Amino acid sequence: MTRLLLDDLSVSIDGTAVVRDLALAVADGEVVGLVGPNGSGKTTALRCVYRALRPAGGAVWIDGRELSRMPLRDSARVIAALTQEGRADLDLTVEEVVALGRAPHLRGNQALSARERELCRQAMARMEVLHLAGRGVLALSGGERQRVLVARALVQEPRVLVLDEPTNHLDLHHQIRLLSMLRGAGLSVLVTLHDLNLAASACDRLAVLSRGVLVACGPPAEVLTEDLLREAFGVEANVVPHPLTGVPQVLYDLGAATTTTTTTATATATATKGN
Repeated sequence: MTRLLLDDLSVSIDGTAVVRDLALAVADGEVVGLVGPNGSGKTTALRCVYRALRPAGGAVWIDGRELSRMPLRDSARVIAALTQEGRADLDLTVEEVVALGRAPHLRGNQALSARERELCRQAMARMEVLHLAGRGVLALSGGERQRVLVARALVQEPRVLVLDEPTNHLDLHHQIRLLSMLRGAGLSVLVTLHDLNLAASACDRLAVLSRGVLVACGPPAEVLTEDLLREAFGVEANVVPHPLTGVPQVLYDLGAATTTTTTTATATATATKGN
């Protein structure tokens, strides 16, 4: 069953096409990684899903309903988002921030039920921030705050989880723990990641954007090829199977990257001088 559908999505900003005719489906319980170089349109596409942007063309569909026609409260009950801009400007406690995830389900100043308080406790335990429950969120490290915001998203009890670079600020232990949790959550997940090795391990499928266009989509073993890395990311690398899982892993050649960059820069300078 298709839970989330980006139906020929196009977005223009200041007259420039940032995303063009993006068609991407996320099935029930599937984890799809949206990857690509900086400026490829990944974050812009996600903003359309959590309604921070309105597409210029196409539509987003949730469970067969067009997102733009849904009341905001209804879509907030279905979709939870962790954005790169996610901040906590008010010095609320960790417990209070996590409880905000229940806002779409409450009316006015309605108090949390016993079930909802337990839901918050479980989410904090899952993200290893329960011991910080009484701490002010502004006093936390960047990684701790990121885990609090993920807990808030889980408390929302969404069917679709949208995460934009969720491993930012996290140490290795918590990166792996978060991505393992996403695989076992049973949610439909659309996530942007820069670390292709983590993306290959965590995602059922990878969708590669380049200059706003979807250039590849499929299982990591089919998508992560040396040709694609060269063409979409501009890097030379070898792709080998993980010795335990068989998941493709990217081994970068830093020397080749330096040579490629130098060669490209020289060619550009020569062309410019000739003009």
